[in-house]
Amino acid sequence: MGQIFPHIGPMRENFGNTFEAIAPNVPHMNSGTLISFLAVDLLLVCVPGADWAYVIAAGLRGRSVGAAVAGLVAGYALHTVLAVAGLAVLVAGSPGLLTALTVAGAGYLVWLGWGVLRRPGAPQAGEAVASGGARVFLRGATISGLNPKGLLLYLSVLPQFLSVAGAHLPVAAQTAAMGLLHMVCCAAVYLAVGVGARAVLHARPVAARAVTRTSGAAMLGIGAVLLVERLATLQGPAAL
Repeated sequence: MGQIFPHIGPMRENFGNTFEAIAPNVPHMNSGTLISFLAVDLLLVCVPGADWAYVIAAGLRGRSVGAAVAGLVAGYALHTVLAVAGLAVLVAGSPGLLTALTVAGAGYLVWLGWGVLRRPGAPQAGEAVASGGARVFLRGATISGLNPKGLLLYLSVLPQFLSVAGAHLPVAAQTAAMGLLHMVCCAAVYLAVGVGARAVLHARPVAARAVTRTSGAAMLGIGAVLLVERLATLQGPAAL
């Protein structure tokens, strides 16, 4: 991480020292650490994936973008709770449980992506946006909640920004703060993506159908890749 972002360390120390000088007795996280995590997290959130594909497809098919984004954020709220409780590490250390989550999440993405490919219809110009907010919310929460990539974010990226020795806040509180920051980033980026896609393509039904098909294919492809990766991991030790 330091080789990729060589100036983050000194910047983080400078921000932290400034805050300590202003309010030395107030429990807080190092502000430089939060800014460093925010920079890395934004890079990860801005990389298109299953979340992007879902929110774009939801918007272009006349579903509520807000409900889709809220569902995705709720799934990451679950990951945050698991991380704060220490259960994320337990899941990572249980190959059987991690495999079950991967298969369930990948299978759901394949099923959802195939459904989008079969019915890519987008609303015509001026057509009222359909409701169905509860279903859209639950689908979004399932996608991000069962996404093992989200779990790995909390296991491999977030721990690098936690402070143990001399920290002003417990590790659990630091984890919760960064988890909330990740949820805010997801909400802002996904809302912009969904609303932007709808605004640009809503009056272009042919282009909207093409983008919707692409989003469905992305979900299907990501699910298939996750399944193949998990099967390869399970077969690896056996081959040895």
